[in-house]
Amino acid sequence: MDYLMKRGLSVVLLPFLFFALVDMASAQSAGRILKQSAKALGGEKSLKRVNSWQIRGRITNTGSGESGAYRASAMKPNLYASEFDIRGLEVGFGFNGKSGWLRDSRDGLRTMTGDLSRHFQAEASWRNHRWTNAGKEKLKVNIAEKANINGKAANAVLLTTARNVQIRIFFDAATNLPLREEIPSGPALKIYDYSDYRPVNGILEPHMIMLTSGDQQFEIKIEEITHNPKLDPDIFEFPRLSNDPLPDIAELLAQVKANEDRIDQILEQYTYTESITKRKIDSKGQITEKESESYELTFYKGNRIRRLVSKNGIQLSPGDEAGETRKIEKRIREIEKKEAEKERKARQERDVAQQTTGNPDPERGQRISIADVLRASSLVNPRRERFRGRDVIVFDFEPLPGYKPQKDYEKFFGKTAGAIWVDASDKQVARVEARLIDSYKVAGGLLASLREGATFVLEQERVNNEIWLPTRADINLSVKVLLIKGISVNQSITYGDYKRFNVDAEKEKLKNPISGADGGNP
Repeated sequence: MDYLMKRGLSVVLLPFLFFALVDMASAQSAGRILKQSAKALGGEKSLKRVNSWQIRGRITNTGSGESGAYRASAMKPNLYASEFDIRGLEVGFGFNGKSGWLRDSRDGLRTMTGDLSRHFQAEASWRNHRWTNAGKEKLKVNIAEKANINGKAANAVLLTTARNVQIRIFFDAATNLPLREEIPSGPALKIYDYSDYRPVNGILEPHMIMLTSGDQQFEIKIEEITHNPKLDPDIFEFPRLSNDPLPDIAELLAQVKANEDRIDQILEQYTYTESITKRKIDSKGQITEKESESYELTFYKGNRIRRLVSKNGIQLSPGDEAGETRKIEKRIREIEKKEAEKERKARQERDVAQQTTGNPDPERGQRISIADVLRASSLVNPRRERFRGRDVIVFDFEPLPGYKPQKDYEKFFGKTAGAIWVDASDKQVARVEARLIDSYKVAGGLLASLREGATFVLEQERVNNEIWLPTRADINLSVKVLLIKGISVNQSITYGDYKRFNVDAEKEKLKNPISGADGGNP
């Protein structure tokens, strides 16, 4: 029996062991290629000592033959900017640690959003660290197909970031120097071909770059490369090109906060769906879907009601549906109890309690507004832009130096940086993009610690010309739990199927989820 069990286990485990060894060999090969390239460039220690750099040269459009000045700069941890001017066509782009921006003399100045923002943030980090920060940034490193780049045999490595941005690098098989980078840029792909390597402070640097972006190609001849220059942070900040008057940000946020009661009343007239997809990056650097859940959302007395309707695309069984109904009944009873308790207590007592605890009390129905969230932040770079066909005010935020947070949410958001889009007329938030720039500890780190680099993006759309409702959210974070276990959360959430309904009728259904014809669902 023991022999059969061992024999059976070996038959089951050997295939898994084989593929695991293949994956390990692949990772080792990719790591060896990167190590050899670092050595060829001048050594990993030398590469890590470069905390900032700047290059200047000439750029030529190979199609038209026109040329102009070119400059690019980077400063750790993730600041990056590049600009050129070809016969009056000025083009620039940069990431200031909070938001990415893009400008040219034809289409104007705008803040990057969507995939373009995600891709460019990955490129900004790449320009500062290359692959030397792979462990901290949790990059997946995989061997890729070999290729012939401009007549030279090349080995390729695929790097996949935690936010699923894939950067492909090709290395000269003979010299181990980088020959090409392929970096996504929104719907396009940017290809950088490198040649004419020369030593700069003990590091080999390419002095010729061929940049292909879409159907355009540019030749960049580098005339000067400086390592560790003292750069002005304004190089990376959002350019100020307009003298148009801008609203005071604090006043704008106060208007957004004052508008929230009206928005809550409108929100109670809507229901919509929420689909959560959990993702992971496999050993080959490819993103795969682990599982998904779909919910129907509605609101009752300012509280969100979520009803699970399917898992992994399969509708719930009758038993699970009954369980969801019981959850909703319990949730409604809790809301009713809270409302009754609120009515019995005087406003003065609530105010005293608020001052005593220092934190909004969800049991009393107190909300945390965007103005409260940003109290621990410095608000900078206000600008007027267009988003989803609407005039919006966009501004960046970063931790406010010297501010001492008193409330938990202030401590958390006081460690984030990003950008917010606010509809100028509706006084509602249209988009938020945030990144944790320092680790955040729960209970002093004894329970959990949210690691630096966590990101959150929420995009909304205007529905029925009256309210902004969410369309998509992306969450990517890594949590260390109980000082031991690490958990990575990679989720994509989509929203839709917005429906406006009769408030009184739907509230009655929520109160009586079993007797309703649709089981309490809007």
